[in-house]
Amino acid sequence: MPKLKTNRGAAKRFKKSGTGKIKAKRAFARHILTKKSANRKRVLRTPKLLERSDIKGIKKLLPYI
Repeated sequence: MPKLKTNRGAAKRFKKSGTGKIKAKRAFARHILTKKSANRKRVLRTPKLLERSDIKGIKKLLPYI
């Protein structure tokens, strides 16, 4: 069988944690930050762990992660 190609867009957006879970950056942290509270912006800095239902599709895009 030939090697599978990694989806490069997905490779830049998702990383694997030490325990094997998939991490992603949170949305709503790019612009219009003045009206958001410091607490909300601090939460947006931390990556989120994806839900189990989303991981199946991500694994197809990232066969070697």
